[in-house]
Amino acid sequence: MSFKIGGCSLLALAVSAQVLVVSSVSAQSDNSAKAPLSVQEAAARFGARDAVGGISIAPDGKQLAVVVPHGSGEDIHVHQLDGSGKVTAIRGASGGDNRLRYCQWSTDQRLACMLTYLVKDANGLMTYTRVIGVNADGSASRMITPQESMRARGMSNDGGQIIDLTAPGGGNGVLMTRRFMPEEETGTIIHATRGGLGVIAVDTVSGKSRTVEPPKETASDFLSDGRGTVRVMSVQPREESGYDGNRISWFFRKKDGHAWLPLSTVTYSAGGSHGFEPLAVDPDLDVVYGRDVKDGYTALYRRALTEGAPNELLLSHPGGDVDNLVRVGRQQRVVGVSYATEKRVVDYADPELAKLSKAMAKVFPAGSAVNIIDATQNEQKLVMLVTSDVNPGMLYLYDKATHQMAELLPLRPQLAGVALSQMKPVSFPARDGTMIPGYLTLPPGSDGKNLPAIVMPHGGPESRDEWGFDWLSQFFANRGYAVLQPEFRGSTGYGAAWFQKNGFQSWPTAIGDVNDAGRWLVTQGIAKPNKLAIVGWSYGGYAALQSAVLDPDLYKAIVAVAPVTDLEMLRMERINFTDYEMENTRIGQGPHVKAGSPAQNAGKFKAPVLMFHGDIDHNVGIAESRFMRDRLNGAGKSVELVEFPGLDHQLASSAARTKMLAQADAFLRQSLHLP
Repeated sequence: MSFKIGGCSLLALAVSAQVLVVSSVSAQSDNSAKAPLSVQEAAARFGARDAVGGISIAPDGKQLAVVVPHGSGEDIHVHQLDGSGKVTAIRGASGGDNRLRYCQWSTDQRLACMLTYLVKDANGLMTYTRVIGVNADGSASRMITPQESMRARGMSNDGGQIIDLTAPGGGNGVLMTRRFMPEEETGTIIHATRGGLGVIAVDTVSGKSRTVEPPKETASDFLSDGRGTVRVMSVQPREESGYDGNRISWFFRKKDGHAWLPLSTVTYSAGGSHGFEPLAVDPDLDVVYGRDVKDGYTALYRRALTEGAPNELLLSHPGGDVDNLVRVGRQQRVVGVSYATEKRVVDYADPELAKLSKAMAKVFPAGSAVNIIDATQNEQKLVMLVTSDVNPGMLYLYDKATHQMAELLPLRPQLAGVALSQMKPVSFPARDGTMIPGYLTLPPGSDGKNLPAIVMPHGGPESRDEWGFDWLSQFFANRGYAVLQPEFRGSTGYGAAWFQKNGFQSWPTAIGDVNDAGRWLVTQGIAKPNKLAIVGWSYGGYAALQSAVLDPDLYKAIVAVAPVTDLEMLRMERINFTDYEMENTRIGQGPHVKAGSPAQNAGKFKAPVLMFHGDIDHNVGIAESRFMRDRLNGAGKSVELVEFPGLDHQLASSAARTKMLAQADAFLRQSLHLP
């Protein structure tokens, strides 16, 4: 198996002049008139998983490691960047309860890869993690997670996370967190007397390790400086019950120091977090970057790693949360910040990258997002991803020395040549007059009038939609539906007042906004009143179901994927885990729990319901969908549940997603009486 990389298109950049001279750029899609796809073909093309699930460039820039889908699992493909086109396929994870999450180069020839797997026991589904080291040619595969860590019992059964690709002394070492545990234990709650989290330096070739940070009983995280030195630690004390508390204290260590000194405290509540939350360390400036709340919105700060140092504001934005650092390279150097309004904005602090960003903005279509995914050791070669609403994504390799940019791989080759739809930012009034932002996607070539329409609330609820390619909305637009994705109150990104108490405790407001989105589609003439449906995944599935509790006559069909259906059941899914009290606080107590649970209000439903759920979903247990089905059946309502054996919350299988899309389309057409 081999194919050439960089042979399709080459971009020459005259960066000093901020001009991009293009010899050719291959299109991911176009909106020219074409014969419509059949439902099965559309479902297969849009339902296919991304062809690239992760990508990493070797420190010397000579090889590229790509995580690629394989059934419901993932493999590793190592591409040579010498023009030979050679590709080595390495078996990764079989899928279902065994998944390959990412691979990173620890050296020029050695990869460190994170795998997760699920185990069913008396307490339900338990998630385990492990880290594997493997050579670029597929040889010398070795587990580098210490074996005793795999016997840890708790929320994540933590097999360690790589926090630095450099370890003290260099060589083949990386820094990893490690949960130090005794050989024997009972139960699933990690008690304070049973060890703790520490940091080890692991040789990815031999598997030998040594302790860098001894275990701390309530330590919850560590931050390294990208050069092999741990500088920041978080501690989350537990309650007498053994559950995690709602306060996390952060500590720092001075350069060349050993003592841990107080840095900040973050408090978590149903309405979000408060306090300076560290994100990354800059060893050159000797500062830590983090986020905190300013005037009701998240802002980004930095603080010198000295005692009593104040927060220094980097960026805040009136009316929106500044939420992300932009980092690049093996040392994860901080080069800028980003935030999302109608579209995501990146503000580069690095002058060279700022100039490069401006140059690229002149060659790619207006509004395209250009993101740095990875870089070589010296940052002379950058792996970049270019996307937009009508571009599912193309990966490029940019060489600073030659100012050239070569195509690497498309994220969704199945959609090449398929007409895609523009995603338009809109706003609509809620019942109380508040203007709710959202994103409207219309069928290609449509005038946007008298269409069948879908309201598609996002998951979370501690999340938001953003402008860009969305395979679900694009599929339904391709099938002739207008799709509106509302940023209901309870979404993140719009400040604490917008988030309220979150989408569960403040469900009347959140679901009210979702329903107002449907009414707006009708009043604007976009949707026909009797051709309106709602589709959602996870919390979006909850919102789709709960919309019928609030207004049973509004939507004529409901599709819910992996939905929350009962808030008390959701709470009890975490009772054997250390984060139970956090989930308990998130959901809250009171009459809103029953009133806000679709399964407890099945008698109010009028529209038919179709649900999809994987049977090893550890985010939202499949028991919730089964309970919803049984309650609707008991109330004499129309309901169908499609179960996917061996799949989790994401339904990470092209075959399963294809089936889901085709069946959802058929259900909607029948329910809305469409041809």
